[in-house]
Amino acid sequence: MKAMILAAGVGSRLDPLTRTVPKPMVPVVNVPAMEHIVRLLAKHGFNDIIANTHYLADHIEDYFASHEIEGVTMTFNREAELLGTAGGLKRVQDQRNFFDNEPFLVVGGDDLTDIDLSKMLEFHRSNGALATIALTSVEDPSQFGVVVLNGDKIERFVEKPKPGTAPSNMVNMGVYLFDPKILDHIPSGEFWDFGKNVFPEILEKGETFCGYESNDYWRDVGNIREYRDVQSDFFDDLVVLHTGKTHVANGVHVGGDVQIDPTAQIEASCLIGAGSIIGANAKISSHSVIGQNVKIGANATVEKSILWDGAEVGEGTLVSGTVLGYDCKVESNAGVFGAVIVPAVKK
Repeated sequence: MKAMILAAGVGSRLDPLTRTVPKPMVPVVNVPAMEHIVRLLAKHGFNDIIANTHYLADHIEDYFASHEIEGVTMTFNREAELLGTAGGLKRVQDQRNFFDNEPFLVVGGDDLTDIDLSKMLEFHRSNGALATIALTSVEDPSQFGVVVLNGDKIERFVEKPKPGTAPSNMVNMGVYLFDPKILDHIPSGEFWDFGKNVFPEILEKGETFCGYESNDYWRDVGNIREYRDVQSDFFDDLVVLHTGKTHVANGVHVGGDVQIDPTAQIEASCLIGAGSIIGANAKISSHSVIGQNVKIGANATVEKSILWDGAEVGEGTLVSGTVLGYDCKVESNAGVFGAVIVPAVKK
């Protein structure tokens, strides 16, 4: 079956992580967020996948060209100018004639979930819906599309209501199933959005618009706090995610060719990527993610931090609650608390 991943956006809410890395490629337990989504789609038979790209498009396209996932066909449609969530979908159909007569799925490139897409598809078909969106309840719905249901049918949709004005706490998870006729509701060559344009229109026209309520795991990895939390959720067994070629030893996920000094203290549960070196008397706390080819110096401490591939923590340095970007180094005997350290953006 066919699916589209929305991967063109800038991801400004995740700044500064996204200054040099597109949002779908931000690593979650050492694997790009978008790869987790691709693997979920493939698990449920959505293995013919296209993604629209724009911002730092080469990062996404090159990665999936060199990291093929078994059973999956990946293609891309690069946008010179952003066309919005729905406009990008219409462009794919206009240029590629990608979608056929079967229902298809659309999902955001940064929405991490383990939703049962097979059950959602069955629900969509049983209702004969033009559109079905996955729904979950949240404490603060102001950052999402908010839905009011009447049975299985959506009777009201409000995109990002002001705090305290939401008509419910049931929100759009960014996972959609569409009948191909949805394309008739999207103009060609225009910036068009599902939440602001398409969903209000199909409600007004009385089309069958359904909400699939899900209790499955979901996080919109939209800001730094959510980004940190999703890693912790993995260690707390709230979600199952692919960690690459790792094995688990005493609660620690370890990649190949890792060197850990016998005097180092490693607290479960954490993840240490392939080729990393952990020095003498170094300490790594639980809920820490160590990327590939990372160097942790002697007497250094890493507490609940996320270190991307190639990062270095110098001898005697403490990093706590910190995200350390690709190939970034912290070399001092000081402590770094709650920081985000990324490569400098060259002008």
